[in-house]
Amino acid sequence: MNYITQKGYLSLKQEMQDLLQKERPKLVETIAWAASNGDRSENGDYIYGKKRLREIDRRIHYLKKRIEDAEVVQPETARQDRVVFSATVTVEDEEGEKSYMIVGEDEIDPENGRISWKSPIAKALIGKKLGDIALVRLPAGEKELEITKIEFKSY
Repeated sequence: MNYITQKGYLSLKQEMQDLLQKERPKLVETIAWAASNGDRSENGDYIYGKKRLREIDRRIHYLKKRIEDAEVVQPETARQDRVVFSATVTVEDEEGEKSYMIVGEDEIDPENGRISWKSPIAKALIGKKLGDIALVRLPAGEKELEITKIEFKSY
C-alpha cells in the first residue's frame, strides 16, 4: 500500500502530467530532428535523447504504479487525539524541540521535517497521545521523545 497525503498525490499526478505532456513530446521532437541528420552512431543529440527518453519512460511507469497503488489519507478523518499518518508532531528530547510530519514514502523531505511513516521515529510516534514518551530505536542507540504537540496541517 502506498499511503500518501492529498498534496503528495497531486504532486505525483502533476509530475506525470508534465512528463507526458511537456517534456516527453519535446524530447521526441528533438530525437526525430537528430535522426534526420544522418549517422546516428555518432550523433550526440540522438544518443542522449534516446537515453533520456528511456529515463522519462521509466519514471512515467514508476509514477503510474505509485498513483495506482496510492491510498490518500485525509487528515480530517484521522483521530485528532493520537499521532497518525499525516500528523505534524512536535517532540522534545535532551537536544531540544523538533517537529516531524508523518508522510508517505514519495513525500519524504527530512530537511523540512517530513518523514516516512515507515521510519523508526514515525513508527515510535504513531499511536501515541499528547504527553506520551516514545522510545525510538536508532543505530546510535535508544532515544526518548516526549510528544508536546499534535497538529494536522498541510505542508
